[in-house]
Amino acid sequence: MMGAVAKPTIGIIGTGAIGGFYGAMLARAGFDVHFLLRSEFSAVAERGLQVDSAVHGALTLNPVQAYSSAEDMPPCDWLLVGAKTTSNADLAPTIRQVAAPGAKVLLMQNGLDVEDSLREWLPDSLHLLGGLCYICVHREEPGVITHQALGAVHVGYHSGPATDETTRTAIVEEGAGFFRAAGIDSQSMPNLHQARWQKLVWNIPYNGLSVLLGASTTPLMADVDSRELIKALMAEVVQGATACGHAIPAGYADHLFMVTEKMPDYWPSMYHDFLHKRPLELAAIYARPLAAAKAAGCELPRIEALYRSLSFIDRRNT
Repeated sequence: MMGAVAKPTIGIIGTGAIGGFYGAMLARAGFDVHFLLRSEFSAVAERGLQVDSAVHGALTLNPVQAYSSAEDMPPCDWLLVGAKTTSNADLAPTIRQVAAPGAKVLLMQNGLDVEDSLREWLPDSLHLLGGLCYICVHREEPGVITHQALGAVHVGYHSGPATDETTRTAIVEEGAGFFRAAGIDSQSMPNLHQARWQKLVWNIPYNGLSVLLGASTTPLMADVDSRELIKALMAEVVQGATACGHAIPAGYADHLFMVTEKMPDYWPSMYHDFLHKRPLELAAIYARPLAAAKAAGCELPRIEALYRSLSFIDRRNT
């Protein structure tokens, strides 16, 4: 474990699939983890938090340090934010309420510039980091999470009082170290912005097409036309990233394509949001990358068409 160093207090804001899985894994590894829950509070307070993991086995955390209100939580040194990007404007007061002085806030969300939109609402004294979760996980029911595959978290520094590279690196390494201690692969990302574009190479095709075509990854990968569409969408993301000055490693899209072929059948998070009539994360995953590419003089017509179709579906659905 961590020697004589005092264990940090870790708060989970948004205990859905992401917050619940990583929070439970950290708690199992002996970390002091506190969970903020909204609708699921009573279920978790009664039955605990259950994770059924194809990788780590079955895990039940009971009792759980669970709270229905931010004011009841202890001051937290680290905050892991697993809430959807659609709720970022409302997150800031909660974060300010539970953050210890100089706390580190790790935003575990999909999409582009999600940190930028939250930063303006946070005090300058807080460190803001981005966490990219490469994982197949979903919420089965309140307090019950199914983890099918993968699980790595890549961590990068966004902004805050750490102005020099050494301090930033130390903070990122501290965060990555927590995950590694919990048996989760974690590495630091020197360029968070580029890493977010890289993650979109997967998120843009599979999230949107799962909703548009009503299909999970296995059927999407089995059909000749959907395969071509996925490849074409991936190529456009790479084009957009390049236009914005973020060179995606050669062969990266092919690598993700092959990883998805080997994955267990998976319904992306956007499909679960659609199914439960929650707002889709269209701004973070589609509108911002499209706007950034356009500002750099680059049109992405297939992504644009997918975005317009999803916007129509989203409005009808909610």
